[in-house]
Amino acid sequence: MSKKRLLASAAALALAVLGLTGLVTASPASAATCSTAWTASAVYTANMTASYNAHNWTAKWWTQGEAPSTGGSGVWQDNGACGGTTPPPPPTTCSYPNWTAGTWYVAGSIVRYTNGQYYKASHDNPGYDPTISTWFWDAFSCSGGSSPPPGGGNPSGFVVSEAQFNQLFPGRNALYTYQGLVSALSAYPAFTKTGSTDTQKQEAAAFLANVSHETGGLVYTEELNTAVWGTYCDWSQPYGCPAGQTAYHGRGPMQLSWNFNYYAAGNALGIDLLHTPDLVKTDAAVAWKTGIWYWMTGTGSAGMTSHAAMTNGSGFGTTIRAINGIECNGGHPDQMQHRVTLYQQYVQVLGTTTGPGSLTC
Repeated sequence: MSKKRLLASAAALALAVLGLTGLVTASPASAATCSTAWTASAVYTANMTASYNAHNWTAKWWTQGEAPSTGGSGVWQDNGACGGTTPPPPPTTCSYPNWTAGTWYVAGSIVRYTNGQYYKASHDNPGYDPTISTWFWDAFSCSGGSSPPPGGGNPSGFVVSEAQFNQLFPGRNALYTYQGLVSALSAYPAFTKTGSTDTQKQEAAAFLANVSHETGGLVYTEELNTAVWGTYCDWSQPYGCPAGQTAYHGRGPMQLSWNFNYYAAGNALGIDLLHTPDLVKTDAAVAWKTGIWYWMTGTGSAGMTSHAAMTNGSGFGTTIRAINGIECNGGHPDQMQHRVTLYQQYVQVLGTTTGPGSLTC
């Protein structure tokens, strides 16, 4: 065989191999099998996996209720796309005892409450009411039972979407998560759920405008002026200041201050804030719950709560008077106006108007 024919044959063989190789590489690579679907009620610890939005994810540390994403608290690691049918979460049968007030429940206990829904103890507690003491209990879903969304809130029904929240607070502190806020909604079901859709959006915008003013845009988790930290302990209260003289300074979205406010908020929420006030700056849901607690119960010099002001037509200006009345009547007009300006911006993002009543106080 001539040298030329050998070269031609080699070339033909090479082309044939390349052709086969091309056919092989043109076949789409099969995607990884999807892990069991993520569920908001499940607890995930380090290295546990779940699938969400056609991706597999691995938890870096303990988490519950935070949907897998590359944002948020950073707890989830994206392992890439997955394909095929996602295995459903394993079914859980409802065969749990009825909740009984005064019974000691350890973390992990599951009970059926009087409303027919199921709850799982997230912390040991002496029989606190699951619908009130939401730091100690999480809603639990199982076959045969009707349960509210995790934490008692309704993420899909909240009038502020996560995208809108991120738009309002792009530089917020890691404490102030959207999931923490959604989880906190269970503490007061009437919050942003009263009246028309516009009224609900206006209340949400008013709340977020006020907490934004209090925290520099959700940047600060506690009062910056450490020199005054020791002034918030009222020793005339029978319970005193067990966490220390300087332990009751402003923390959280509404800058909760004074030992009697930590005591009252803790009692209302079923959380021992008198002895553990730092929870307000370390636990996202607790932080948001204290802000909502004051919104729903504090009247200041307004004679009504901020919730009432936004749902009865009194208007945004009355919320300023309920939260910090010294800004009203010319006391600090620049600070009052800052709250108003934020509110005007926030209602636009939420797609509504400023509503009835006066904007100023």
